[in-house]
Amino acid sequence: MTEASKVLHIRNVGAEISENDLLQLVQRFGTVTKLVMLRAKNQALMQMNDIPSAITVLDHYSTVQPSIRGRNVYIQFSSHQELTTTEQSGQARRNGDQDSQPNRILLVTIHHLLYPITVEVLHQVFSPHGFVEKIVIFQKSGLQAFVQYSSRQNAIQASNTLQGRNIYDGCCQLDIQFSNLPELQVNYNNERTRDFTNPSLPSEQKHRLPAQSFGEAGGMYGIQPVSLHHMVSAQAMGLNSLQMPVSNASAIMEAFGGVLPRGVMGNNDRCTVLVANLNPEKIDEDKLFNLFSIYGNILRIKLLRNKPDHALIQMADGLQAELAVNFLKGALLFGKRLEVNFSKHPQIHPSSDSIDYSGSKLNRFNRNLAKNYRYCCSPTKMIHVSSLPGDVTEDDVISHLEEHGSIINSKLFEANGKKQALILFANEEQATEALVCKHASAIDGSTIRLSFSQLQSISAS
Repeated sequence: MTEASKVLHIRNVGAEISENDLLQLVQRFGTVTKLVMLRAKNQALMQMNDIPSAITVLDHYSTVQPSIRGRNVYIQFSSHQELTTTEQSGQARRNGDQDSQPNRILLVTIHHLLYPITVEVLHQVFSPHGFVEKIVIFQKSGLQAFVQYSSRQNAIQASNTLQGRNIYDGCCQLDIQFSNLPELQVNYNNERTRDFTNPSLPSEQKHRLPAQSFGEAGGMYGIQPVSLHHMVSAQAMGLNSLQMPVSNASAIMEAFGGVLPRGVMGNNDRCTVLVANLNPEKIDEDKLFNLFSIYGNILRIKLLRNKPDHALIQMADGLQAELAVNFLKGALLFGKRLEVNFSKHPQIHPSSDSIDYSGSKLNRFNRNLAKNYRYCCSPTKMIHVSSLPGDVTEDDVISHLEEHGSIINSKLFEANGKKQALILFANEEQATEALVCKHASAIDGSTIRLSFSQLQSISAS
C-alpha cells in the first residue's frame, strides 16, 4: 500500500475537467497548495496543506465515488511526498515536470472540443494580441496547434490573457504553453496550416499530407478534416457561424439545449464498443443490452469466448457509442470496474456467438429520442422506474428490486396518467446491478423500464 502523503494522485481526469473542478472536489477537506494537471495522461497531482487533510479526502472518497461532470475520477496517495515543481494551478502543463521558457511560438491544446477549429478561428482568437505569422494545427493529445507571433512579448501577452479561456461558451477551452521550437515550417496555406507572411503558398490536397514533423508534436501536423453531417450552427466570441456535427440533431437540440454533454465531441464514427473487466460469472448479453441501451440502440452483442471478461457491443451510430464510452468508463458492476473503449472492429459480423438486437422492441431509441437522450448520464444511485401496472404499490416495486442492494428511499407517483417510481439505492453499483438485472422484467404482466435518474434526493411531496 502506498505510504500516506499530502500529495494526491487523481486519474481519469478528462479534457472537460478543469482545475477549478478538482479544487471544488476537495476544498472542504483542507487547503490545496499546489495543483499540476497532467493533460497528456488524463491525470493530476494535488498537494494538500498537510497529510491529515489528504487522509480525510481519501477516507471520504473510499465510500463515495467522486464524479466530476458525469465522469468518475479515482484518487489515491501519490508516491511523491511533496511537489517540487514550481508549477501552480492556473498554468497546466503537458508533462507536469517541465516548464518551457517564454518563446514567440505557443503550443495550444484545445480541450472539450465541440466545434471544428480552423486556422481562421484561431487567427481571430490570437491576432488581437499581436501579429500572428504562422499557425499549424495537428492532432496528438487531442487537437493542438502552434501559433507563431512576430515577437516574444506578443506571445506572452496572449498566453496571459487567453490561458484557460473558452473559444465558445462552455467548450473549446484553451490550454497554452510556450513551445521550444525556433521556427514553424509551413508549406501550404489551408484550413490546417497557414503562413500569413507568405500568402502565395499553394493549397495542400487533402489526400497528400506533408511529411514534415515537429519534435514536440510527435507526428505530422496535417490531420484529416472532420466529416460534417447533420449540421447545427453555433456562434460565439464574435466569430462567424460554425458548424457542429451531431447525430439526430433535433433530438440533441431538444435534450441538451444544443450543447452535447461534457466530454462528448459528437464527431466519432466508430460504432462498436469494447467492454473489458466484466464479471463473467454474472454477465450475459441481455444484461449488457439493458445497460448500454440507455445510450443508444443496440445492433449486436458478442461475448468473447477466448476472453470471457470481454464483450463487443455494436451501437446504431457513432454518437451513441461515444455516449456509452463517456458515461460508462470506470462504472462498477458486479464487483468489477468496467473498462469501456472504442473497438478496432467497425462492426460485429453475424455469427453463432453473437446476438442480434437490431429488431428488438426493447431498443429505447426507436422513438422519443429527445426524452431518451435526457436519461444519458453516468450511473447514479437513483433509479427511475416506468411502464408500471396501474394497480402497483410502492411495496411491489421495492420487493421487485431490493435483492440488488439497500434501498434508502422510494416514491411511487403518477405522471401523465401513468404509474412511475423513484428508487434510491445506497450506492451506484447497487443501482446499476438492479438496472441490468430488472430492466425489461415484468411486474404483474407489465414490462417495466429502468433508467438512471439524475435527481439527488426524493422529495416528500
